[in-house]
Amino acid sequence: MVATENQTTELIPRSLYSEEHVQFGEAVEQFIQLEITPNNAEWEKNHMVSRESWTKLGQQGFLAMQVPEEYGGLGINDFRFNMMFIEKLGHSGCAGPAVGYPLHSDIVLPYILHYGNEKTKQKYLPKMVLGEYIGAIALTEPGAGSDLQGMRTSAIDKGDYYLVNGSKTFITNGYLSDVVVVAAKTNPQLGAKGISMLVIDKDMKGFSKGKPFDKIGLHAQDTCELFFDNVEVPKENLLGQEGSGFGYMMTELAQERLVVAQSAVSLSEAYLKSTIEYVKERMAFGKKIAEFQNTRYKLAELATEIAMGRVFMDRCVELHNEGKCDAATASMAKYKLTDLQCKVADECVQLHGGYGYMWEYLVGRGYADARVQRIYAGTNEIMKELISRKILK
Repeated sequence: MVATENQTTELIPRSLYSEEHVQFGEAVEQFIQLEITPNNAEWEKNHMVSRESWTKLGQQGFLAMQVPEEYGGLGINDFRFNMMFIEKLGHSGCAGPAVGYPLHSDIVLPYILHYGNEKTKQKYLPKMVLGEYIGAIALTEPGAGSDLQGMRTSAIDKGDYYLVNGSKTFITNGYLSDVVVVAAKTNPQLGAKGISMLVIDKDMKGFSKGKPFDKIGLHAQDTCELFFDNVEVPKENLLGQEGSGFGYMMTELAQERLVVAQSAVSLSEAYLKSTIEYVKERMAFGKKIAEFQNTRYKLAELATEIAMGRVFMDRCVELHNEGKCDAATASMAKYKLTDLQCKVADECVQLHGGYGYMWEYLVGRGYADARVQRIYAGTNEIMKELISRKILK
């Protein structure tokens, strides 16, 4: 069935979603209109969404849909539902929620689901499904950035537990987080082979958080530093095998990059839709801005590029659903579609004129929100490096 709620998706019929997916999307859209859009301005002032919104999402079954029923989830092994959820969040233009909610469900939780032992799954997954526990992932460090092998956070084996020391920065969902998947070096001498993944929760002594950062954009998204001062992490909170963390990250990062790419193209569609509506109403020199050739051609260019991006994104989702979307392809999607998001935001601000620079307009917020998409989940320069390794091997 063709999704027709957005001007850009009408240009090319879509085959990705079935009637069931579309109906699910309509339910998500209703929830967004009632619970997210009206509260977004307040969340931006608070630098975080409300905890109440998380529990409401959980009650609706919109969080961690892939979690098996024995852990409180719906057991939906069709990633198209997850992507429909992200698409609808993007179309709302509320970029903070569009980042934080999927990160919890599709980036943090899979580490616990795929590599956690039974006790860890039983402890954390049901609460994450319900939104009672908010998830974050802590990879980036103040002195390392995208160089994950250069991390300095350590987890020293003390027999029954790991003693964790260090800090992480730019952590999405960090301030509200109840459970954090942390990358640390269990054997610093082994480089990448010495990295392990641990689950640290809010109740562990020595775990603390900095204040939410005052960012350029994504004001409704809580991002902060995390500190680990002699945190005693039980051995049972090790994810998978000791020393295998870097491999787990390389496996899971492909999905993370697809999530970012889906957010990027969906937000691009929202910027364009808002701009089309604006130029049809705004008058200049005695006629509507939409009647100027420059406006019409700019919109044609953006609509074409977004449509091409959407087709590629849909194909990546199909491949990922079949377990066939490799790291290089996911990197292509993340790099190209986040670049496109920034371009669309810039052009749409220009078409709005001075009003485009006002925070009350979706494109003004989008201009500030879009820029970081090219940085996190691996910078776009790193994406190009990963792509080049595949095509040159």
